[in-house]
Amino acid sequence: MSDILQKILAVKAEEVAAARKHRDLPSVRAEAEANRHDSTLGPRGFAQALRDKIGARRAAVIAEVKKASPSKGVLRPDFKPAEIAGSYAEHGAACLSVLTDEQFFQGHADYLREARAACALPALRKDFMVDLYQVYEARSWGADCILLIVSALDQGLMAELEACAHELGMDVLVEVHDGHELERALRLSTPLVGVNNRNLRTFETTLDTTLGLLKHMPDDRIVVTESGILKPDDVHKMRAADVNAFLVGEAFMRADDPGAELARLFA
Repeated sequence: MSDILQKILAVKAEEVAAARKHRDLPSVRAEAEANRHDSTLGPRGFAQALRDKIGARRAAVIAEVKKASPSKGVLRPDFKPAEIAGSYAEHGAACLSVLTDEQFFQGHADYLREARAACALPALRKDFMVDLYQVYEARSWGADCILLIVSALDQGLMAELEACAHELGMDVLVEVHDGHELERALRLSTPLVGVNNRNLRTFETTLDTTLGLLKHMPDDRIVVTESGILKPDDVHKMRAADVNAFLVGEAFMRADDPGAELARLFA
């Protein structure tokens, strides 16, 4: 595990402890379960939205709403989540990914709420999940999917978090970086496997990470390539290998019009 990831996970444990004091688990769970049947906040079907795009032979783009990152600093000083989400929806995104981590990515729960309310797209809560409390919290905010990072979790906790998410009607995107992590991810039932092309130890990025893991990927999984998709050639390289789902953030966030950049990149 990288030093930055260890630091983030330590902060997450502190955040969960503080959140529990502010609002106990039964309260958050009750809201999460109530939201499952709400006409506005009910789950929108994250995995199905990706399948629909792929079935139509189009790129399934998970478009990220992200103000900053630890490695790149502030990406978008003029950060308006609702406008960004609306632009993504207008230009063909399949889903949203919204950063809710405050300390390292300058995200916020309100950004998830605002982005999701601005369009009809399903939304991923992009954060570092380490506790069941966060899963209920995600659904209480309206998230349709959560992220589980294999390198951050032991197998038992990862399975427990997945089961909780599925019980609440959410999908799960499980993230890997190498063959050992993929083997662990495939023990879960989720069809969504994200391959992070960025090495969290060195921050080096190569699309060969995704390409190298494809031969180990079962046919019933949807591969989502993450990080390093910056130009049309990157998209063509992935689609030529039959990788049709993409999580893209930086390229869009640095553009004047994120949605227009999505359309250009995936034309």
